Amino acid sequence: MDFRYLILPLVLAFYCCEEKTVPKYEWKSLRVTATAYNSVEYQTDGDPHITAFGDSLKPGLKYIAVSNDLYRLGFKQDTYVTIEGLKGIYLVKDRMHERWKNKIDIYMGTDIKAAKQWGRKKVTVHFRVPFEK
Repeated sequence: MDFRYLILPLVLAFYCCEEKTVPKYEWKSLRVTATAYNSVEYQTDGDPHITAFGDSLKPGLKYIAVSNDLYRLGFKQDTYVTIEGLKGIYLVKDRMHERWKNKIDIYMGTDIKAAKQWGRKKVTVHFRVPFEK
C-alpha cells in the first residue's frame, strides 16, 4: 500500500492548523455609558444609513457606535461586543463625535420609541481583541 496518499492529508491538516495561522483573541471588559440611536436623518450628519466607516446600517441587526477613546482601546470596525442586559453579539459599525468619551450608542434601526425607552445606562461591555503576547 502507498502511504503517501494517507500522509499528505495529515500534513496539510497540520500545516493549516499551526499556531501561527490560527488567530488568537481575548475578551476584555469595560464599564461604559450606553445610549441608543436610530437611522433617521435628524440624528445623523448625513445619510442616516451610512456609518463613519462607510458601512450600510440595516434595521434589525445588532450594531453599535463607539466614542473615539474606545476606538483607540480596541473597539475597531467589526469588533465583537456583548452588552450587559442585552442578548446577542453586536458589531462595532460606527464612530461617534470626538466630544463623547467612554460611550457606546446602540443601533435600534428606525424604532425611535425603543431608543427612547432605553435612555442612558451604565453597562458593562465585553469586547474581543487580538491577543497580545
